[in-house]
Amino acid sequence: MAELSSEAAPAWEFHLPLSADDLLRSDGPSQYTVQEVLPVKELRGHLAGFQAGFRTQGALAILQHFDTLYSILHHFSSVEAAVKEDALELMQKVVSSHSNALTAVLDSADLTPSLRALHCNALKMNCYVLVRLVEAFETEPNRSGLLGLDSKKKNKKSQGTGFLWEEERQPVLQLLTQLLQLDLHRLWTGSVVEEEFISLMTSCCCHILENPSIGHQKHRPTREAVIHLLGVALRRYDHMLNATLKVTQMLQHFEHVAPVFVEAVSVWIKEYGMKSIVGELLREIGQKCPQELARDALGAKGYATFLAELAEQAPAIVLANMSVLVHHLDGESYGMRNAILAAMAETLLQVLNGEQLEDSARSTRDQFLDTLQAHTCDVNGFVRSRVLQLFTRIVQQKALPLTRFQAVVCLAVSRMQDKSVTVVKNAIQLLAAFLSNNPFSCKLSCTDLTELLQKERQKLQELRDKRRTTAGIYAFSVLDMCRSLEMGLACTHAHTQSVRARSRVEAKAVVIPPEEEWEAMQPELQATVKSCLSSQPQGEEAGDLEAGDPAQVSDKIVQLLRKSSYKDAVLLAQRAVCLFQGAEPFVSCSRTEDEEDFLMGLLRTLYMGSQPGGGTQEPTEGAENTGGEEQGAEEQPSSELAKQEMLVQYLQDAYGFSVKITEAMSLVSRMMYESSVSVVQEAIEFFVIVSQFGIPQAVVGVRRMLPLIWSKEAGIRDAVLNAYRRLYLNPSGGSERARAHSLVQSLSLLMVDASLATIQCLGEIISEFMQKDEIKSAVVQLLWERFTEKSQCSALERHVAIMLLGMMARGKPEIVGSNLDVLVKMGLDERVPENYRLAQEVCNAISKIASSQKPALGKSETPFRLPQSHLLFERLSEAISVGFAGSNPYWIPFAETAVALIYQLAEGPEEICARVLQRCSQQALEKLGEPEGAEAEPGSSPTGGAGDSSSIDALLLTHLVSLAGDVALQQLLHLELAVSVELRRRRIVGEEQETKRRASSSRKKQKAKSTGNETTVEMELGLTGASAEDTEAELIRSICETELLDGKQLLSAFVPLVLKICNNPGHYSDPALSAAAALALGKFCMISAEFCDAHLRLFFTMMEKSTLPSVRANLMIAAGDLAIRFPNQVEPWTPHLYARLRDPCQHVRRTAVLVMTHLILKDMVKVKGQVSEMATLLIDPEEEIVALARNFFTELSSKGNAVYNLLPDIISRLSDPDSGIEEQPFHTIMRQLFSYITKDKQTESLVEKLCQRFRTARTERQHHDLAFCLTLLPLTDRGLRKMQDNFDCFGDKLQDAAVYSCFQVVLGRLRRLCAKPEMKALVEEFEQKLQKCHNRGLDSLAETPQGSKCPESSGRPAAQTARRTAASSRRQRPLRAANRELDSPFVTPKPRVSRARRKTSRPKASIVFSSDEENSLEEAELTEEETPSKTTPISRASARCAR
Repeated sequence: MAELSSEAAPAWEFHLPLSADDLLRSDGPSQYTVQEVLPVKELRGHLAGFQAGFRTQGALAILQHFDTLYSILHHFSSVEAAVKEDALELMQKVVSSHSNALTAVLDSADLTPSLRALHCNALKMNCYVLVRLVEAFETEPNRSGLLGLDSKKKNKKSQGTGFLWEEERQPVLQLLTQLLQLDLHRLWTGSVVEEEFISLMTSCCCHILENPSIGHQKHRPTREAVIHLLGVALRRYDHMLNATLKVTQMLQHFEHVAPVFVEAVSVWIKEYGMKSIVGELLREIGQKCPQELARDALGAKGYATFLAELAEQAPAIVLANMSVLVHHLDGESYGMRNAILAAMAETLLQVLNGEQLEDSARSTRDQFLDTLQAHTCDVNGFVRSRVLQLFTRIVQQKALPLTRFQAVVCLAVSRMQDKSVTVVKNAIQLLAAFLSNNPFSCKLSCTDLTELLQKERQKLQELRDKRRTTAGIYAFSVLDMCRSLEMGLACTHAHTQSVRARSRVEAKAVVIPPEEEWEAMQPELQATVKSCLSSQPQGEEAGDLEAGDPAQVSDKIVQLLRKSSYKDAVLLAQRAVCLFQGAEPFVSCSRTEDEEDFLMGLLRTLYMGSQPGGGTQEPTEGAENTGGEEQGAEEQPSSELAKQEMLVQYLQDAYGFSVKITEAMSLVSRMMYESSVSVVQEAIEFFVIVSQFGIPQAVVGVRRMLPLIWSKEAGIRDAVLNAYRRLYLNPSGGSERARAHSLVQSLSLLMVDASLATIQCLGEIISEFMQKDEIKSAVVQLLWERFTEKSQCSALERHVAIMLLGMMARGKPEIVGSNLDVLVKMGLDERVPENYRLAQEVCNAISKIASSQKPALGKSETPFRLPQSHLLFERLSEAISVGFAGSNPYWIPFAETAVALIYQLAEGPEEICARVLQRCSQQALEKLGEPEGAEAEPGSSPTGGAGDSSSIDALLLTHLVSLAGDVALQQLLHLELAVSVELRRRRIVGEEQETKRRASSSRKKQKAKSTGNETTVEMELGLTGASAEDTEAELIRSICETELLDGKQLLSAFVPLVLKICNNPGHYSDPALSAAAALALGKFCMISAEFCDAHLRLFFTMMEKSTLPSVRANLMIAAGDLAIRFPNQVEPWTPHLYARLRDPCQHVRRTAVLVMTHLILKDMVKVKGQVSEMATLLIDPEEEIVALARNFFTELSSKGNAVYNLLPDIISRLSDPDSGIEEQPFHTIMRQLFSYITKDKQTESLVEKLCQRFRTARTERQHHDLAFCLTLLPLTDRGLRKMQDNFDCFGDKLQDAAVYSCFQVVLGRLRRLCAKPEMKALVEEFEQKLQKCHNRGLDSLAETPQGSKCPESSGRPAAQTARRTAASSRRQRPLRAANRELDSPFVTPKPRVSRARRKTSRPKASIVFSSDEENSLEEAELTEEETPSKTTPISRASARCAR
């Protein structure tokens, strides 16, 4: 190429290529072409030549050396790093130099065409090379800076020179921006810069933005440089079209660029005034096909993110272009729907908010709100959830019109039953936001609002009647005024609040205090003050106000405020300040330097000072026309009527809102026990907010969350603790004493009428607070003052005080331990017989001392015990003895607690209790007419003279057997716990002493070697301790078995009495006596296995046949304890435990399900087909029992394949006609149970089992049930193949329409899974077989005579059918036989026949529709002919009995 001077114009023109290879091809002599691509080895030398030419010729040197730079770009991946870095550095200098030179060239007036062409070519070449270098460095594979890699792992080739590309980009971009800011139009013909050049300059920006890490904070300078470069191109070179297309393309393909472009658009709008770019981008996005976006998830997500964030930055511009986007609301992409709905919400919050909207803006606002409300029922759960979140923001920022409150609240309540957990959670959050930001009142009690609403309605009716009688020429004008006021009520929010507040004051029915009225109008009034101060100087129109009485001016200002004429009120106040300087009330506020604060203080003083107005203000305040007093007097009745109507409307809205919140509370309370942790946490938070608004039903929810304190989820437990901390630990009040009083009162209210479970949960929470020192000492002091009656309080408050002290003692036992004497003297004094409930709580509080003194395992500390002579035991013994003969219903629970406390704290508690028993027995004998001393002989029965039932004092016998049972049980616990621990402690102490003695004696005297070795080995292996523990356990067991109930012991004297009462329910018919005797029998059975085995028949007879539900329930609880203590003895009676699940009494069924749940989950009862009785409780009429049954199966499902293993047998039993379960209830049970089948292997196995059950099914009902169960399984292709393999099992049943319809349901589900061709073929083949069998069955039915019941096609011989019928008729009923045959004698179960004998003695039973287990149903029924002497032991975790 010929060399060119700096003044000579080139004979060619440099055309910017579409690709680099275009420069190697020549399209004509006037186009520049690269003559030679230099080898890599020669590039360093030629680059040095270009650098030398740059020193002499400046930026125009590129005209001779372009091929060198092109060669570097061509071989960029092979070129040395130093050459590439030198090239970049040199090109930066060249372009910077050219930029500086062009400043003078472009400013000169005599720019010749040759010089212009020279610089234009040089500019395009320099920029081309620099931009391509930037792109090459940006896309270099080894570049590590921007890819998020560790800076220590930079390119090894660059480590020597210290080159870091991410630091070099920003100067290059700033250089290009500086270049574009020049007036480059003069270099091109026609003063129009070619679009290719601008696209070249901005192309490097796109490459940089494609990097995922560009949005990181450390790359913010680079990001800003890119944004400004694009902004200059848009502003100065009309790059709008290309930029719009490029932005939309990048949004579609790169998810991370959406926030970057939102930031860019904000900069372009604010700094470059390019608002039109937003419209172009939104139109481009709006033109996208919704169907394509549904398929392009990445693009839809990018557009959605851009729209949502852009609406936050430029809501007004988005609002102007919303019409091009709304059609995406009908598209399938839920992300686009979410984005557009979010954009609408942002415009509602930032643009369409306030009360000064024009009609068009108000119409747009209403349309957006309608759209948001409609999408609360969107088909996609994410959209429904997002809309609820948006409404929550709108409500929190008080942007929702009052007229929409009721509708949106109803929508939120309806979404509480949504199937999506996220939707439910956000619905609860929305309701909580409504409560926190409601415009009605801080108290939302339906009862109070109802009374107030009725009162105001009556007053409104009186005003209307008065108006009808005095109606005149003003009638129509008054009606028009009321209608206009009501229309204003529906259109404005803040105006409505102020008018309603004013009407409430005028009607003398103040619902909201004046301070809240002022707070409601303060934001808008403050904005008006700012506007007036900025637009009109103070005192500008002071002369317009005539001099007069300042009081009249004050009244006029107040009147304007009540009419919401804020601007007129502010202007009038400004003029009055100038006119009445120094006059009251315009000097009542101290004027500060801030004029705005002064005016707000003045207006507040005037408004608040007018609230306690008398009758003289009513005519003035009631007048709507301020022009003349005579018109005000005439319009006063009309104004009062309008205000009263608005007040009634306000109360109606408040009442409706309160009703909806109350309705939502019942739904939220049920969600506290959902599986989702987040939903439970939101429900807890909701009730915290509800309780703060004084809704009476909130206490129910606050109590309902109490059991969650035992939750295994730490998040739920912490939420409960935090809720009670906010509700009760931070009361409002002045002094610490007042706050303590408020806390105690709140906790006392919570404990009123609370159940025992509620009190236990509350105790756990309070103990947690005490352990963390969150309850102040002032609270404890106040409780002690109430208990000791130092402060005046009621008996109930004193009772609650000792209960709370007992709860706190769980966390800090020293609270009770340091005040033991006070508790004994004040709580167990001579007034105990008057209040046994208080005495019982005192005993519970004292028992916390024993709980805190339990020795740790392996420790040898002496246990904490009090001497028998302690005042505590004297008072307890006296309290028990004094009340024994009384009729106080709380004596029995007190005696039980007192006996337990004696055994916990006393030395030798059996002696104390023996004396108490003897004293009470003596009283009973005296009352029954027996001579004194009849109880002296140990073996005599205390019922010697009780032959005639008329002479029996049932109350005394009830107290006596109850006390005897309590002592028996506590004696057992004392032996197995306290005595066993003491024996172990003494053994450890003895071993320690022996070890020390041997160690000391070994130094003095050497023992025999063999003996020493044996002892050492025995001690090292721990054999001494192990054998000693076994010896101790055997000692305790032998005492319980042989001594406690021996004839020489005191307890044995009461056994005949208990047995006589239990054996003669007709003779001893008192319900309380029967219940006490039954409990005592259960407690005596806990002592000895021999005694238990001898009296189990009586025990279960009472459980089965007693007419008293309390007896059956108590014995069920005792049976659960016996099953744990003596499982082998109770195991044959297991069917009778299951039988209580069908007890007619709700309380007994509830107790039975709790006991059986505990036994089954603890593996103390063998789970057989009888568990179907638990399944029947899923359709129990009581919701509580249904919830307990559902919880049982939920827990059982977590134990491996337990539910799966039991399911076939449950189906067999419940589908049996003898079970009594109808078809629809059966469906309900199966839906719940099949929800626990989640594994594919379980599904496949169940398909096979259910299909094979069709062969053994005898009735059509069983066919229907099996077919229905198949519809509940989530079938796959493997399940379909299993069904195909077993088609012969159910093919002949398809003639039944119900069975065929169920298989059609299965077929429909399988069709939706036909993703593969082979699956589709299988489904079609299965469908053909179903239709063929169904049609063939219908044809055979048409040919068969009407009297035939079993068609020949069934393939079963008549003889086999007869044998099956005979076998099934001999089949015994499961579980329910014991309930049906009430008149049959109750017998002890007989031993089971051995397995070998059963095989030889019994004929082979035919296959029946029953259990899959080895044991037949005949074995589950215990008959009279079987006499058991041996039972199958149940393995347990410990060899010793449970303590």
